Amino acid sequence: MTQGTVWNLESYFPEFNGTEMKSFKEKLIADIKSLVRKGESLEPLNADNLSDWENLILEFEEVTTRLSHYSSYIGCLGSADAKNEDYQKASAELAGIGAEYGKIEIHLKMGFKSCEDKDFSAFCELENLKDVAFHLKEIRTAAQKTMAKDLETLASDLSVDGFDSWGRLYDNISGKLSFEMIWPDGRKETLPIAQCRSTMQDTDRNVRKSAMEQGNKAWAAVEDVCAACLNAISGNRLLLNEKRGFKHFLEVPLKQARITQGTLDAMFSAIDESKELVQRLGKAKAKALGLEKLAWYDCEAPLPIPSLGRYTWDECLNMVGSSFDRSYPELGKFFKDALEKKWVESEKRGGKRPGAFCTGSMYTEESRVFMTYVGSLHDVSTLAHEIGHAFHSYNLKGLRPLLKEYPMTLAESASTFGEMLLAEGILSNPTSSDALKLNILTEMINHGIAFLIDIPIRFNFEKSFYEERANGELSVSRFKELMAQTMKNQFGDLLEEGGADEYFWASKMHFYLTEVNFYNFPYSFGYLLSRGLYEMFKQEKEGFLPKYRDFLRFSGSDMAHIVAKKTLGADLEKTDFWKQAIMSHEPELKAFEELVPKVITGR
Repeated sequence: MTQGTVWNLESYFPEFNGTEMKSFKEKLIADIKSLVRKGESLEPLNADNLSDWENLILEFEEVTTRLSHYSSYIGCLGSADAKNEDYQKASAELAGIGAEYGKIEIHLKMGFKSCEDKDFSAFCELENLKDVAFHLKEIRTAAQKTMAKDLETLASDLSVDGFDSWGRLYDNISGKLSFEMIWPDGRKETLPIAQCRSTMQDTDRNVRKSAMEQGNKAWAAVEDVCAACLNAISGNRLLLNEKRGFKHFLEVPLKQARITQGTLDAMFSAIDESKELVQRLGKAKAKALGLEKLAWYDCEAPLPIPSLGRYTWDECLNMVGSSFDRSYPELGKFFKDALEKKWVESEKRGGKRPGAFCTGSMYTEESRVFMTYVGSLHDVSTLAHEIGHAFHSYNLKGLRPLLKEYPMTLAESASTFGEMLLAEGILSNPTSSDALKLNILTEMINHGIAFLIDIPIRFNFEKSFYEERANGELSVSRFKELMAQTMKNQFGDLLEEGGADEYFWASKMHFYLTEVNFYNFPYSFGYLLSRGLYEMFKQEKEGFLPKYRDFLRFSGSDMAHIVAKKTLGADLEKTDFWKQAIMSHEPELKAFEELVPKVITGR
């Protein structure tokens, strides 16, 4: 009986720092430098040098493909063994390679920034470029928010030992951090911090509370370093935003997410206008736990369901695989193939970084899934979620690199769709017990709380933090105060006195990502969009799947709301779509409330 798997990375390179890897890296570095020199030598785009710029774009895409391969490999190694100093060194070196690569993008922006409209239009109509015209226009639009070329180059160079190094420091600290777990029987055990969140999903509330409190003691020991990292990362962003002419810090994440302010406003307005249902979700969860209100560590907690404990890895694979097979056979086959090829890393062991993710190589068109499996139903859902990401990439096979770069807003739709297939597969299976059905319904209620309360907390905290950071650094005490207050505001009457997690700003890795900021609202976006997709799937059955595959395949080709409109007919700039997605929680809430007293005595 297995308790997880270890991935195979040999299709990337036979061995770390072996001949093949070194040769690949050296050529990649040389080619990036060569492209930088070409970009420096070219005059701004004009009628006489269209072919030169065309070649630069094509070579840029080719280098992008190889860089994705190398960076994915290094990221996999460092996540699975965060204490390995050789991997840390490789990660730091990769940051330097990335900074050099960033200079190519700088030259592209500068080349497009001042060119004539007629020349740029002719450029976009070239045979080799017409299918990526949206991306070229995106680069030109971004060029209007740039500093002078020498300043952009300097910023890129400084990011290696400045901006990006703060993110690496946080990764190294979190990867090595451990906490002393005190179990209800008084037993003490040292656990990696990566296992703290999973431990907070225990059925025993005393275990959950201890995990949060003891985990926060570990974070308190490094709170000054975390605060320094967060202040430095945000301060750097705000300064560069100002120098580049951005009027508001949200402009950048909106562009990264390929959504309009109107789309974001429509989604959050729908959440605010649906607070009555959101409160009902929370109250139902609290009642099922035998509580009047919720603490932060209760949000992802399973119910004390009789006869249900942890799921073995084999049971996890069976639940995910059979659910996919029944509802979406193509996804089920993909899942089996991914397991056979050893694309999944799930073994529980020390030294792994917290969290879960899916990464991939454009070069080999393969994916890898990372997680730490400890046996909770949440972990089962996490596997379905990350496989959804991998399936998204699978549907992009054969496309050119620029068309594979989809925004996170649409990426999270595929992953959440995978989770919903898992849930429906369990609920519709006649062999599923009431206890198992209640378990999956609990997970669905937890998701509603996560994406309609937790994610808005992250967004509103980060928004408030950036507003304050514009006036100077925040202290540790202010970070704690701001996080606790944001939680109280979002939970409302649902939050138990003293139930906020004042160290969530330190423990949440997403706040420390340097390649993207506001790594939060796309989760709610993708979750609710996916619920909308799933409602279409339930109505249209197999007839929906071709549209869904088109949606995935075209996800990197345009703005999110345009992709959704073209492939699905959904209007994401209106609150109606989002409200309908939120109200789709009603049936599962009703089923949850009906099953709780049947399965749990005294509820």
